[in-house]
Amino acid sequence: MPDLSSKFVRLVCFGFAASLVIFHIGLIFSGLVPNLVSRPLHLAFILPWVLILGNQGNALSRVSGILFAVLGIGAALWITMNHDMLGDQYGFLENDLQIAIAITLLLVVLEAARRAIGWPLPIVAALALFYGLLGQYIPGEFGHAGTPLKSFLGTLTIAEGGIWGSLTGVSVSVVSIFVIFGAVLNAGEAGQGFMNVAAAAAGRLKGGAAKVSVISSALFGSISGSASANVASTGAITLPAMTRLGYPKRLAAAVEAVASSGGQIMPPLMGAGAFVMVELTGIPYTSIMSAAILPAILFFLAVWVGINAYARNQNLKGIEDKDRPNTKDVFITSAFFLVPFSVLLLGMFYFGYTPQYAACMAIIAGFLLLFITKKLIFDLKETLYRIENATINAAKQVSMIAAIILCASIIIGVLSITGLGVKITSLILSGSGGLLWPSLFLTALACLILGMEVPTTAAYVICISVAGPALTQLGLAPLQAHLFVFWFALLSTITPPVCGAVFIAAGMIGENWLKVALTAMALGVGLYIIPLGMIANPDILSLSDTPFRALLAFLQIGFGLTCISYGLIAAKQAIGRLSLILSGTLIIFTPVTFF
Repeated sequence: MPDLSSKFVRLVCFGFAASLVIFHIGLIFSGLVPNLVSRPLHLAFILPWVLILGNQGNALSRVSGILFAVLGIGAALWITMNHDMLGDQYGFLENDLQIAIAITLLLVVLEAARRAIGWPLPIVAALALFYGLLGQYIPGEFGHAGTPLKSFLGTLTIAEGGIWGSLTGVSVSVVSIFVIFGAVLNAGEAGQGFMNVAAAAAGRLKGGAAKVSVISSALFGSISGSASANVASTGAITLPAMTRLGYPKRLAAAVEAVASSGGQIMPPLMGAGAFVMVELTGIPYTSIMSAAILPAILFFLAVWVGINAYARNQNLKGIEDKDRPNTKDVFITSAFFLVPFSVLLLGMFYFGYTPQYAACMAIIAGFLLLFITKKLIFDLKETLYRIENATINAAKQVSMIAAIILCASIIIGVLSITGLGVKITSLILSGSGGLLWPSLFLTALACLILGMEVPTTAAYVICISVAGPALTQLGLAPLQAHLFVFWFALLSTITPPVCGAVFIAAGMIGENWLKVALTAMALGVGLYIIPLGMIANPDILSLSDTPFRALLAFLQIGFGLTCISYGLIAAKQAIGRLSLILSGTLIIFTPVTFF
């Protein structure tokens, strides 16, 4: 009987997951669907996963989860069925039923985010709501004139702003598709392909096991978009390998945490952040990818240099021949990610498809490869398991990201309605004396603090909404400002006191997390310096327009980073260490004019 019950639960989960996946892919092929149809349905599909199927709490938690899910789905479906009528109301609620539905939607979104990622982001969103409702009673410049309740709640819940705003649109039509793509790749042999390519490329080198972690994490992280997921996936293989070869535990865990954090800045996918950036800047995805590639490579090169420095001091070994994959296995398993990636990139760059349409083509290619094992045979049982795994993991990840984005959309909506964003921008400008670099450091500090409490994408969205206008007023190009904020939103993954990637890696290997964090900060020094280097050397972001100047800027920053990394890690004497760090800093931040 328990076995039958377990199978029934799995079948229900698969049914919900398949419905979610089919809905999101179907939207791409169905033509224009009204936003007040697709976005509420997006919420309706993710609520069972966040509130019911993913609920591991007590009986009260499960019952309340079901209640919230039923109310939320009902409210979302009501919006969908009445979208024509609501479009004519221009965000103004007309009766008590509509007010009740608006309040229900806001409470459900807050609760979904709380169950998905914890308290911090929902608390910020709730404070934003209280500010919108009561801010007219705050004296001074940070008060606002007040907005009628029906207009305030309506703008957030029945108009194409607030929770149905453009960020949610990105979650529906782009982020979800690429999350599904990543889940399909990870369910097959692509993950093993990443590991095999990395082992073949770097396994025999000094410090090879650590370098395998860097390459595999860069490849895997570019599709997972989550530092924690990256650590858990690649770390399960790389951490034991490094330990067997005698690597210090703090170093092994730090390498995995740092490399996994960098996955979110590595094109072509960059997690959810790149697609949110497209929406917020209006810059084409391909242009963002082109601008982001050289800084991302610099980050991983800096980690590589750091590993070389440790290898020089501690005689770190490469992977033994018997533990490295043979050439045949490398070629076969690499095809499992090269084929879908090729379909994706050809679709975007050669055929000119939208990123989401090209991703759908790549999903189909990846899905077909689920039917083939690395031995190039068809195994029905394995295939069914892979399809189930891909579908359920896609639904879980889509739901978690959607819960984050919907909650962040409340904050963005309130900032827009009340004008608070403009006031915070003015505060940044006045606090920095109208100077660029003090404004950058204030923004970086805000990103670090906020990133400790909320996921990278949410921290980026909130920080860029309030600090972005100030940075552009001070002369930064929009893409410069956005990439700067996005990079600094990542800092909290390796920076104490809250450093998620470090906690997971340290726990997996059984090492003190603070030791791991200090080593990770030295290895990941590029994460702190490269975004500042983008400001000092903006040519590095112009690969598609002026490639020669971009490559020269790349070399300049890379040489400076190498000096700093060796100074932090390899230099024995204090004078030598200080000299290398100062030299590297001067190299990066000294303007060089190329003719």
